Amino acid sequence: MTSLRVLDCEDIAWFRADPEMPSAARGAAATLARRIGLEGYRASEVALAVTEAATNLQRHATDGALLLRVLRTPDRAGVEFVTVDTGPGMADVEAALADGTSTAGTLGIGLGALARLADVFDIHSVPGRGTVIAAQFWAREAMAEKAGGQPSVASGLTRPISGETTCGDAWAVRVDPGTDHDPRSGVAPSAASSPEPAILVMLCDGLGHGPMAALAGEAAVKAFRGSTARHPEGLLRDIHTALRGTRGGAVAVARIEPSAQRLLYCGIGNVSGVLLGPDSRNGLLSAPGIVGQQMRSLRTFELPLKPGGALVMHSDGLTERWKADDVPGLLRHTPAVMAGQLLREAGVRRDDAGIVVVKGAW
Repeated sequence: MTSLRVLDCEDIAWFRADPEMPSAARGAAATLARRIGLEGYRASEVALAVTEAATNLQRHATDGALLLRVLRTPDRAGVEFVTVDTGPGMADVEAALADGTSTAGTLGIGLGALARLADVFDIHSVPGRGTVIAAQFWAREAMAEKAGGQPSVASGLTRPISGETTCGDAWAVRVDPGTDHDPRSGVAPSAASSPEPAILVMLCDGLGHGPMAALAGEAAVKAFRGSTARHPEGLLRDIHTALRGTRGGAVAVARIEPSAQRLLYCGIGNVSGVLLGPDSRNGLLSAPGIVGQQMRSLRTFELPLKPGGALVMHSDGLTERWKADDVPGLLRHTPAVMAGQLLREAGVRRDDAGIVVVKGAW
């Protein structure tokens, strides 16, 4: 990976397509932009872009939804929206992004102008299946200082079960500045290890759904971020301790070492992991158990990283029947758009859904 840049995410709200969606999303976006400190003109651009995207969904998409959230670096905050729909899709995305192209009934700024308003913009559309758009907005001074404007190597989405406002699925990612041996990991030092940075990523599916499941997910994220462990087994032990007293959950942790060209993966419970390559798909195994309640001996699996690939981890709120071949060009897109397309492709409404994607030039 040329740069291990990760952003913390705080989901604010999902908006489902209905007649009130554009005004509701616009008001929430404007309020959020001001709350995190974007100046007035930039906040109005965020509101304009969100309104255009929401209006497009409301008027022309099937089963459209928009997620609004905050992105954070150690010293900056930005706004991101992600739209997901199940059709009709676009046969020619480049033409839709051309200047002067807009859809009847929207504000008329068009996708091309929306893309220019955003600091990071990505869109992927499959005719007959659906479209996903992800757009980030940072303060202009942050862009000048290069605090924003670069895609994170990891991103994810969570969506609560229908009828709930909180989600028991949660994910987190952080950079480990080096790959020295962690004596608590249970993994012997490897000749492939090097002092180069690595990515640590965690996905938790809190048991059940609703507020109690969300408490388990929040506890897992807090333990993952606060742990001094640097390898999957050590992190899982710390998360196991943190989840005692909660419902517990299924948890998987992965460590990606780009310089060593390897992935370390350890999971407990029904979390699915897939190492996806341009021409390959390798499933990652998890052991039975419930983190926080019953966790048997841990086992870490090691796989080689293939150039141009991505790690996908998701809860059972997504089926395992998705195929990358059904989403042509998926690996060419940012982790946020990849997560959105797979959520659209495999997500189910009868359960909380969570997915995280790590992708880089390893």
